[in-house]
Amino acid sequence: MDLSHAAWLAHDTRLIVCCLAAITSIIVLISLTKLPPFLAILIGTFIAGLGAALPPEEVAKAFSKGAGSLLGEAGIIIALGAMLGALMAESGAADRIASTLLRHAKGKALPWVMALVAMVIGLPLFFEVGLVLMVPVIFVIARQSGQPLLKVAIPALAGMTTLHALMPPHPGPLIAVSALHADLGMTMLLGLCIAVPAVILAGPLYGIWLAKRLDVQEPPELGALFTAKVETRRKPSFAVSLLIILLPVLLMLGSTLAKIAMAPQGNLALTLKFLGEPLIALGIAVIAAVICLGWSIGMARDQVGGVLRKSLGPIAVLLLTIGAGGGLKQTLLEVGISDTISKVASGAHLSYVLLAWLIAVALRQATGSATVATTTTAGILAPLMAGLASTQSSLVALAIGAGSVFFCHVNDAGFWMVREYFGLQLKQTIWVWSVLQTIVSVVGLVGALLLWQWFQ
Repeated sequence: MDLSHAAWLAHDTRLIVCCLAAITSIIVLISLTKLPPFLAILIGTFIAGLGAALPPEEVAKAFSKGAGSLLGEAGIIIALGAMLGALMAESGAADRIASTLLRHAKGKALPWVMALVAMVIGLPLFFEVGLVLMVPVIFVIARQSGQPLLKVAIPALAGMTTLHALMPPHPGPLIAVSALHADLGMTMLLGLCIAVPAVILAGPLYGIWLAKRLDVQEPPELGALFTAKVETRRKPSFAVSLLIILLPVLLMLGSTLAKIAMAPQGNLALTLKFLGEPLIALGIAVIAAVICLGWSIGMARDQVGGVLRKSLGPIAVLLLTIGAGGGLKQTLLEVGISDTISKVASGAHLSYVLLAWLIAVALRQATGSATVATTTTAGILAPLMAGLASTQSSLVALAIGAGSVFFCHVNDAGFWMVREYFGLQLKQTIWVWSVLQTIVSVVGLVGALLLWQWFQ
């Protein structure tokens, strides 16, 4: 459907009001009535759907579809990540990595090292996968160093989310590059130029500032799970410990390289693509951890099995909350909120970079989906991009990626992941996650605007 000349209807106003009402109700229900996030999001979903004239059974279907889809993608990955994290903690691998990093990065250098490590891990990985790999290391390093949890966690979060927003081969930037016919290599180069200052500002600098103003303690259950006391047995070496945590990273990086540089149907390319699927890569890492971090250092088989089973309990609430966020997102999409936002943008007369960023911001705020924001924004702007130079198309693609992470809130699955993993209150999550992503988004916009002037 061509939305560039579509008329604004009363239904569009109704959708905007319903979306705002749903988000407000979720915040109120969690903050004031102290309802569990899953129940609050479920109620907010029905407020949005029924207010937009969607029949109750259709709201229920949309919620189930969105929750099932998101948990189908992320649920098993999170469960495998919890198993891997528990094995790393129980075996002493997380402790080994943490102590080695602390020997080389004491005091003021620690947040910067965490940001760098997170960028390396975050380059080939989805944010959700990188987070489940980094959380055990974050908890152990914070405990051993005596540093505030946020001072360690925020640089890691910033490193991963910035790469996810601005650097191909992540899906968002890659979708924009494809739709706008931008040059992939140029987009990666310019994306790196923008990502570095974004990580610096949103990571170490913001983390140091916020840690002085917000006291966050590790959540008891996950903290105990990921910082288990190691029995007096031989610990795995640093090399083995690092290899286990990097194994899924390397497998997914191999898949990315296969997609970019190899014949699509070649045997090697097909093998690398299979091994690089997040589910397969993390599954292989868990099996490797069972062997290298469990059996090979003297853990009994029933003990290893017990560690794996114990790891799943603390993530039950996390999975329910994430699923509910997916249900809300799907319901908002079903009622047509993305089309309404597109109409708002169609009459604007702004620079391509600013327009791309604003459309992506509006769509992300309304839908909670970076993919929807990126795909729709690129589709709206693609007809206008024909006469632009390659560098300019790349900068528009990066502006879309930056806009797609602006102030992510209660309709964003990542918001709830961060809240549950770090045991945060709702207001704390806004400071830790929403503001962090806003810094990344604004720095991304400013960087794209400055580079646009440079290349004119």
